[in-house]
Amino acid sequence: NLTSGDGYITDVTNASRTMLVDLETQQWSPELLEDLAIPAYILPEIVPSSGELSRTSGDLLGAEVPISGIAGDQQAALFGQCCFSPGDAKNTYGTGSFLLMNTGQRPRRSRHRLLTTIAWQRDDQTTYALEGSIFVSGSAVQWLRDGLHLFEDASDVEALAASVPSSDGVTFVPALTGLGAPHWDPTARGAILGITRGTTAAHIARATLEAIALQVRDVINAMAADSGIPLRSLRVDGGAARNNLLMQIQADLLGVPVVRPHNVETTATGAAYLAGLGCELWQSEADLEALWEIDRTFEPSGDSAALREIQERWDEAVTRSLRWDTSPPPG
Repeated sequence: NLTSGDGYITDVTNASRTMLVDLETQQWSPELLEDLAIPAYILPEIVPSSGELSRTSGDLLGAEVPISGIAGDQQAALFGQCCFSPGDAKNTYGTGSFLLMNTGQRPRRSRHRLLTTIAWQRDDQTTYALEGSIFVSGSAVQWLRDGLHLFEDASDVEALAASVPSSDGVTFVPALTGLGAPHWDPTARGAILGITRGTTAAHIARATLEAIALQVRDVINAMAADSGIPLRSLRVDGGAARNNLLMQIQADLLGVPVVRPHNVETTATGAAYLAGLGCELWQSEADLEALWEIDRTFEPSGDSAALREIQERWDEAVTRSLRWDTSPPPG
């Protein structure tokens, strides 16, 4: 995290939004602007996430249309999942995975290499979150399809992985582009360990789903340690959230329910919710909670000893994959 006086600046993946913002004052940080030689006048006005923020030009759309909502994609997904209370958390399963946990009305400094960010600001109140970005989730399945040619369609991974009762000791660390949170190691490289003559494509497919869920477990553990709030449940969205086997593995490894809504495209939903509140289409967050519908809840189950063995193998495999590429950077 970048520090600025008593405040601190994070979320460098969305630099235009919060990298230069002091999270305590929610204004552009004079210290950082000076350090980076950025004149304040070129930066946009900081506005709330919801309300009548501006209007479009009448010449552009034929009328002055109010702009009443603004949010980053993952913050919008958190809002779209109705994660309105401290400790509420969501994960978006896409090419990568993106976890956010609502931490309430004060920023929490992460001591486990997560990002601290503003989730949203409305009604003169700011809600903060912890964020963890995982580089490779769905793209690991794409690699099995395109690189190893284990199946023709990414959705086929579920049936292939379900054809065996376990990964039979195989562990896959999908550090195909390094590892993101909470490791932040660009030199980590992918590893498939535990292969024997009995290993099949199905075991590798199942190990891949386990790896996606285990990466999420690592970030959730870091969030619980930073926030002091144990996870009660995990709300899920994104394309891979439709994979029932993955969601069950996730619930088993976290030991809490995994809740999938009917609508898994919650980024767009959250943006619409913020705009709707801003133009008074809805009056309160309670109105939005009434719209949020559960498709399925995956309750944790499984053999605790087997789950513990999977986690121990994973922790050891991650340790082996770290700092693997020691070649000097190009240039």
